[in-house]
Amino acid sequence: ILGHAVIIEDENEATGRVGLGCTVEVENLTTGAKATYRITGSQEANPMQGKLSDDSPFGRAIVGKAEGDQFTVNAPNGAYTMEVLAISREG
Repeated sequence: ILGHAVIIEDENEATGRVGLGCTVEVENLTTGAKATYRITGSQEANPMQGKLSDDSPFGRAIVGKAEGDQFTVNAPNGAYTMEVLAISREG
């Protein structure tokens, strides 16, 4: 894996939008449930630890969104709408 590693420049970081490495707080607009997730690459993903891949249905839907944006996740069990409440980046 390390032999093929590539440094990725995340243009979303400078704009305050969701990208790899972000921790996001979201709200499900249907149920009102709130959750916090970290957006990771597929190798680091672990849904049980709140680490979701940017290639998952949730990850594809949220990458590039800003605080206050609403987005729809097209999940295998049906679509649902979420709102981005907060975005943070750990240094």
